[in-house]
Amino acid sequence: MSESPYIHNVSMQNFQNLVLEKSINKPVLVDFWADWCQPCQTIMPMLAKLAEEYDGKFELAKVNADEEQELAAHFGIKSLPTMKLFFKGQLVDERMGAVSESDIRAMLDKHIVSESDQFMQAAMMAYQQGQIEQALEMLNHALANDPDNAELKVAIAQIVHDQGDDESAMALLDSLDEEGGKLDTATKLRAAIKLAAQLAGLPDLNEIEQRLATNSTDLEALLQKSRHLTARGDYDNAMECLLTIMRSDRGFEDDAGRTGLLEVFDMLGGEHPSVQKYRRKLFTLLH
Repeated sequence: MSESPYIHNVSMQNFQNLVLEKSINKPVLVDFWADWCQPCQTIMPMLAKLAEEYDGKFELAKVNADEEQELAAHFGIKSLPTMKLFFKGQLVDERMGAVSESDIRAMLDKHIVSESDQFMQAAMMAYQQGQIEQALEMLNHALANDPDNAELKVAIAQIVHDQGDDESAMALLDSLDEEGGKLDTATKLRAAIKLAAQLAGLPDLNEIEQRLATNSTDLEALLQKSRHLTARGDYDNAMECLLTIMRSDRGFEDDAGRTGLLEVFDMLGGEHPSVQKYRRKLFTLLH
């Protein structure tokens, strides 16, 4: 057995301590094996190598199924090797047989918090506490080490947008690859930035309401009103304005009513109850 601090021999007596308790903070991969099992002997060096390479991001627990028959029976081990992954005290995944290294990596990586993720969590906590410069410094440091991380870019873009620098925020969003651009956070932020640009130079809401009191079919005023209401968080009434525009004239500013609805949907996200409600209304109107 390796002298690695990340690899342990596990028995019924120490399973609680070395597997369940350790798995609260990091994944623990339990390898059920036996001396007579040739695939076990083949896979052992690969698992040990991964434990060293991941440098403590997960731990490897070795269970000799012949010597620990009670433990093997408890987990219903029918064939060897069998690998069971525990995280936060729960069994979260498993593999049987001489699986490939790439398969084991994929199983582990789903549950391992990367260094970039740790930096982002700490940075966002700092930002929520008003430590803006410290948060940006942490995020930029993480991005320098992980330049393709789309979530880091969106987090930075969100902070600079909140500070009023929409040009820099949009530049970061535009640098995302196709997959990163589809992130829900990126879509919402892009829509929020677009709304901020649309609000610039608009008449105030009282003036717009006066125009509509004179002419309720003033579609430009309705569109401007929808943007003000969206900015205020009055999403349902904003989307009613946009539906009214659609019902009146689909050709107005290249179907501005429908475009505006889709932008609000993007900003709020598909799970928002108002989005679900107005998607149904939009569908009914279109069909």
